[in-house]
Amino acid sequence: MTKAGAPPIIQPDEQVVLYDGTCKLCNGWVNFLLRHDKYRTVRLAAVQSEQGKALLRWAGLPTDNISTIVLIARGQVYLRAEAIFRVMGGLPWPWRILSLLRLLPAPLSNRCYDLIARNRYRLFGRYDNVHPLKADSPQRFLDR
Repeated sequence: MTKAGAPPIIQPDEQVVLYDGTCKLCNGWVNFLLRHDKYRTVRLAAVQSEQGKALLRWAGLPTDNISTIVLIARGQVYLRAEAIFRVMGGLPWPWRILSLLRLLPAPLSNRCYDLIARNRYRLFGRYDNVHPLKADSPQRFLDR
């Protein structure tokens, strides 16, 4: 979905992934990005952070109970499977090939995403608080 006006906190051409900082699966995804996004194509923010909440408000999403990965890229908001596939498209080979999954029908890919998202705490666990992650550069996280 396209939003009117530039998102707050970030530059108009930046991409930001908003993730659940208490979800162990989500933190694993962020660690994967930190290892493999060698060109630093995305910045990161936990949805629980003030920066994450500001971007959620700008996107018209709830700030208290978000159960999806959110990608904000060049004034557009992508959710669920589409967000993941778009991020994968910015990674180097061989991970970039996974962005081709974007060609699957959205109802199918989002149904798979929703099934995992609904059960993520039970399957992978949850931290009591936002789990601190080690950045690969000082500018990687919005709240640092």
